[in-house]
Amino acid sequence: MSTATTSNNTSTSADTRADSAARPARRKTSHLKDVPATLELRESLRSRCAEVAKRIDRSVPLTKDQMEQIARRFLEEADLPEGYLGWMMVMISSEFWKDQLASVPPERRLFLLPHCLKHAEGCPAEYDQFGMNCKECGACSIADFRSIAEEMGYRVLVAEGSPVVLKIIIGGYVDAVVGVACLNVLEKAIDKVLLAGIPCMAVPLLSSDCRNTKVDESWVEQMIRTPYVPATHQTKSYVHLMRAASELFAPDAMDELAPRVRDQSPLGVSAVTAESIEKLDTIAATEHIAYDFLARGGKHSRPFITLAAYDAMTGGDCTGENGAAAVGALPITVRRAAMSIETFHKASLVHDDIEDDDAFRYGQPAVHHRFGLPTAINVGDYLIGLGYRLLSRRDADDAISSEARVDVLDALATAHTRLAEGQGAELLWRDSKSRQLSPLDALKVYALKTSPAFEAALYSGIRLAGDAEAYRKSIRDFSRNLGVAFQILNDIGDWTGDDHNKLAAGGDLFGGRPTILWALALEALQGDERALLISLVENPAAYSDTERLAIATRLYHSAGVFDTAMQLVDKHQARAEMVADELEPESLRRLLYFLVDTVLERPEVPTPNVISLSSVPVNSLPVV
Repeated sequence: MSTATTSNNTSTSADTRADSAARPARRKTSHLKDVPATLELRESLRSRCAEVAKRIDRSVPLTKDQMEQIARRFLEEADLPEGYLGWMMVMISSEFWKDQLASVPPERRLFLLPHCLKHAEGCPAEYDQFGMNCKECGACSIADFRSIAEEMGYRVLVAEGSPVVLKIIIGGYVDAVVGVACLNVLEKAIDKVLLAGIPCMAVPLLSSDCRNTKVDESWVEQMIRTPYVPATHQTKSYVHLMRAASELFAPDAMDELAPRVRDQSPLGVSAVTAESIEKLDTIAATEHIAYDFLARGGKHSRPFITLAAYDAMTGGDCTGENGAAAVGALPITVRRAAMSIETFHKASLVHDDIEDDDAFRYGQPAVHHRFGLPTAINVGDYLIGLGYRLLSRRDADDAISSEARVDVLDALATAHTRLAEGQGAELLWRDSKSRQLSPLDALKVYALKTSPAFEAALYSGIRLAGDAEAYRKSIRDFSRNLGVAFQILNDIGDWTGDDHNKLAAGGDLFGGRPTILWALALEALQGDERALLISLVENPAAYSDTERLAIATRLYHSAGVFDTAMQLVDKHQARAEMVADELEPESLRRLLYFLVDTVLERPEVPTPNVISLSSVPVNSLPVV
């Protein structure tokens, strides 16, 4: 149908923004990804989205909830199907960012193309860690689009998903993104890229079947050819703070903030090995291994939180028009505090990998696999000492008060002990004979293991900016709910594996770790099914790993644990948002909303494999 009769009263004023009201109840949108069937209808809807976007306040990025509200209202007034919601959100978002993207020179833009536009049969392209290297054979439109973009000066990438894009942006290579993707990918990109304030435009694929799909090619070419026009306004962005958090761990920055005292050997591209440190003095080797591990890998989310919280409480200049200059003026004590939190985190990772005997970290062999258990334990201890040294140092012109530094030190020490308590509870359960675990006990472990790091990072930034006493309870409540929701999602994600750390699916099950999924399954299953689940851990030799994973997945689905776990995520997310709803200033509230939207990324729920009865040990089958 035509949208010509649509009302012009679609509300896009400030009353839809997070800075004026609490967030609405969250609804699932993953199934609402229909693409309008005709080009005529798509053109008409895109034109109307452009009109809607002109009336939206562009001083801060739209959240996903706000985009959904605007899109839903539009569809209702136009009497269009709800299934178009995802497509409409992409259109509104692209039009929202169009002017801001135009203000970025083409040589600072990234053009992202999906693999699925290639011609599936006989494609000669090769792949590397960043994506597909197109051979420009002429069998599909990828080469045509790429040629136009490269002529204009774009960087071009043929790959899927937002993680690699965000990595390129944080690395400082580009400042804006134009792309083509299916609606499934674009939904995740909204969470990760757009909410950070990164100018982005996209053209959705006409289907999501990932094979010889189509796209409105004239739209793509028009998007690529968006002319450069200097900005007349600036939408707030977290990009400069994200880059600053990452740059803390560049070798030059580490030498400024935490100068090495034993050896100045450069940190290489590849992780150090036992052979590569043989030339070093034995006393200097521990320092070198620790700094090498600190310098590589990680999302640096905790130091970002500290820097962003400090900025939110001191005017928000780092997210504004002169963000790069404001980031450069951050006090050295604030940067050291942000660095210390990541240092403590990296120490816990070294020790966690030992305790769980994980083989890889950041795509490299774990520290204890490279240097042995004693050295790895010692490196973790060194990183703890380095973290406290970063907090204790004070320069002559330091503007941060001694009282604030002591309070931050106390907060980090408290977080450290609480994390150890949570980890200790997990280890003691893993090594005990009883496999019993209640959902409440699992959530208590999560609150101790995961939440303290978020709390310490937030508190540190706020306290270094001024008095934080009025925020203490809010920070604790927000962080507890965010941390618990994050850990539940992490447990669900464990069932899909992790290519980056070379982890297979079901690592928590094989490692005997207590999880909310296990607790929910024990609570829901009865009789023989419950006994079979327990036998997977108590008698693992009776099954192959494939059988254990498949049986556990089937039993988890039978118990409905994935659905229940996601309901718990929604519950804790809603509680975290309720805390944020009440906070001032607006810049702090916006940061907390941003953390909720980006930290709590929903993984795909695994589907059960069918296991034939002949593959299951006879003594584990229910007796009829």
